[in-house]
Amino acid sequence: MGTSDNSSSSSIADVQNSADTRHIAINKVGIKDIRHPVRVKDRSDGEQNTVATFNMYVNLPHNFKGTHMSRFVEILNSHERVISVSSFQDMLAEMAQLLEADSGHIEMNFPYFINKTAPVSGVQSLLDYDVTLIGEIHADKPSMQIKVVVPVTSLCPCSKKIAERGAHNQRSHVTIQARTNGFIWIEELIDLVEKEASCELFSLLKRPDEKYVTEHAYDNPKFVEDMVRDVAVRLNNEPRISAYIIESENFESIHNHSAYALIERDKELEASDGSLS
Repeated sequence: MGTSDNSSSSSIADVQNSADTRHIAINKVGIKDIRHPVRVKDRSDGEQNTVATFNMYVNLPHNFKGTHMSRFVEILNSHERVISVSSFQDMLAEMAQLLEADSGHIEMNFPYFINKTAPVSGVQSLLDYDVTLIGEIHADKPSMQIKVVVPVTSLCPCSKKIAERGAHNQRSHVTIQARTNGFIWIEELIDLVEKEASCELFSLLKRPDEKYVTEHAYDNPKFVEDMVRDVAVRLNNEPRISAYIIESENFESIHNHSAYALIERDKELEASDGSLS
């Protein structure tokens, strides 16, 4: 009553750890879409509490029947500290070690909030961004990627040029997925994108603010091609970013389709090939 019975526990069959005779390795096996509360480092306030959705996978050699799914949940529950790039890498290494795997993969997706100040009135409001930390480990070598979806305003240069009254604009999603080789704030990637948009977004605007953002967008027209190229210039000059994918999707206001552009670059690969510009 209330005491553990090691002999009883040891007699329970471990089916997952039994041999498999099909000789087919599995690239990724684990748990998907499990939600867990986390604390994320915040540039302005130190940290913020949020809820993240995790995908956690390891490879499975051909000779094992299954993996121990419960161990993924144990790892999540043991990591109650603030999530940072370093602690995320620690969790990745722990997962590979605990599950006796040569490689592992963790995705952590969460809403991230920034307190923004309206440009004229100064009123403050929270704006949410979709953020994903992606970690992989192979042969004890971890790599980290940060993915951020930044909503912005884009105004069409062609429309501005040909129209006598106004120009069409739309909300756009600019997505950066960057492989990092040094610490970088989530806010830094967001700032980088917002500076290259026709205008950034705010949750709360007063009438003077609305006048400002409308005119600011009109003075900074951007095609979807301009958006990804201008962001790429900034990432090319950022030494903490070793590879990136930039996507921009404009949800067109005068069409029933989106405009889309993508740029992908691996600086480390280009450097090893001697083609780095």
